[in-house]
Amino acid sequence: QVQLVESGGGMVQAGGSLRLSCAASGRTFSGYAVGWFRQAPGKEREFVAAISWSGGSTNYADSVKGRFTISKDNARNTVYLQMNSLKPEDTAVYYCAAKYGLMSILQYQYDRWGQGTQVTVSS
Repeated sequence: QVQLVESGGGMVQAGGSLRLSCAASGRTFSGYAVGWFRQAPGKEREFVAAISWSGGSTNYADSVKGRFTISKDNARNTVYLQMNSLKPEDTAVYYCAAKYGLMSILQYQYDRWGQGTQVTVSS
């Protein structure tokens, strides 16, 4: 079974950048789609971005489109979320998740989750 570990969170000023990593252990990401979700204080967890198992297809929430980029390095068993032009409203705990098969924006379809990494954007 694939296990996920996120890293790369931290504190940054508005307009700055961060790159989150989601590393797989236990097995490879082969056949798994990976999604990033986030949960801000007092809010529901929401979809951010997803990538297909091949890396050939991606999907983004409207709120991050054009600023965030999801990518996959199969050799390193790692999925990245490059976050540019960060805004205070991007502050949240970011989670990566994996599901076998097609990518999805629906979090209930993901059955493997990481522990989360905090991203804080100051104004």
